[in-house]
Amino acid sequence: MACGSCGTTENGVPKGCKSNGNCGSGTCGSGSNKLAVFDWLSNMTLPSGQERFNIFEVRFKNGRKHFYKNVDNLPITMGDIVAVEGNPGHDIGTVSLAGELVKVQMKKHKITKDHEDVKKIYRKASQRDIDVWQQVRAKEEETQRRGREILGRLGLQMKLSDVEYQGDGNKATFYYTAESRVDFRQLIRDLASAFSIRVEMKQVGARQEAARLGGVGSCGRELCCSTWLTDFRKVSTSAARYQQLSLNPLKLAGQCGKLKCCLNFELDTYLDALKSFPKQDVVLKTEKGEAVFVKMDIFKNHLWYTYKEERFKWFRLTLEQVLEIIELNKNNEKSISLEEYEADVEIPVKVDFEDAVGQDSLTRFDTPKQSKRNRNNRNRNKKKPQAVAANNANKPKPNSNQKRKPVPRKSSNPNKKTNTSQPKSSQQKQRPNTKRPEGEVKKAQKPRKPNKNNNRQKNENAPEKK
Repeated sequence: MACGSCGTTENGVPKGCKSNGNCGSGTCGSGSNKLAVFDWLSNMTLPSGQERFNIFEVRFKNGRKHFYKNVDNLPITMGDIVAVEGNPGHDIGTVSLAGELVKVQMKKHKITKDHEDVKKIYRKASQRDIDVWQQVRAKEEETQRRGREILGRLGLQMKLSDVEYQGDGNKATFYYTAESRVDFRQLIRDLASAFSIRVEMKQVGARQEAARLGGVGSCGRELCCSTWLTDFRKVSTSAARYQQLSLNPLKLAGQCGKLKCCLNFELDTYLDALKSFPKQDVVLKTEKGEAVFVKMDIFKNHLWYTYKEERFKWFRLTLEQVLEIIELNKNNEKSISLEEYEADVEIPVKVDFEDAVGQDSLTRFDTPKQSKRNRNNRNRNKKKPQAVAANNANKPKPNSNQKRKPVPRKSSNPNKKTNTSQPKSSQQKQRPNTKRPEGEVKKAQKPRKPNKNNNRQKNENAPEKK
């Protein structure tokens, strides 16, 4: 069974109830149906002569549930939309549980049949009731936005987290969180005049706020408080100490800013395992000196100890070895050194990931990436000795028998004539052999520019043409 919003339009496009994939009927098992209970007694018939339990559990927005009495014995089943008694007027909700399991839920919440919180069911919701209910639900987001603007204008130290309209649209409940007591009388007047409705302010805790808003935790799954967790037990830092966790508030805190509720899930298992472990303040007396506790691995039964005088070295011991040393110390006997005990410890071989199907390693992102600059410098340093060796191999060896040709010295002054009477050895200076290795192309020489002074002298000495 589903609500009318799950149908399709005339063009065949799904309508959707604009609840981000959450069904409002209570049968889809989605986020709006959080904390739902499966009626495993629905197929069982009651004994003869026993009347059916006439109290039903009705769910409202964000998993808010209350118990209502079916005074008129209406034919109501799970998933029906009903109009129930409100304060004032009436409210619209969905029946989330019926039958004998309602007794169990009432016993859990410590509510009796004659309790004042158990109100009446008026009727099954008509189409007009459902239309009004959907209209006021559509105004909640805009009401919350304008309410935050009014709150900021008044400068109150409180946070408006959610708004819930009553089914008939006559009242709206504003949920807020605050660290201290806040005087919001002026806020109620401004909200009532702005929206022309009856205003009710309800303060919730940080955990209740996270449960109403929902979200995804650090584990990658939806928050436990918004899916199945119903009672919020106190979580202390001792739960993290027993589990040998680092007391880092950024890692231990959830989205609500408090310690994660999941710290209590495995606490009992750790406490049972720690019963066989010695106290951490016990000092081990050995032949080499006294040793103190450093850390432990509870489920592997491994403990680390270090000497008081040499704290830079840690020694891994098993639980049996530590208990043996403590028993010797009780008899005023000193045990052998921790080095000998550690040599007897068998460390299991860690099975790494095997790339059986050609995939990359699972830890490929754990190694830090090298910067491009450092990588280029490292590659350049590796290529340097290879390049030098290649140049030395291609370079021809000088021949001692071959005579080097003299190269004339260039004159700095082009007009100055060189003295031809001097011997060539004094005029020319020898130059080392600069023969290029094979395969190297000789650079093309640039043409020389004509000297203006030489051209001027040639024109003066030339005979004049008649």
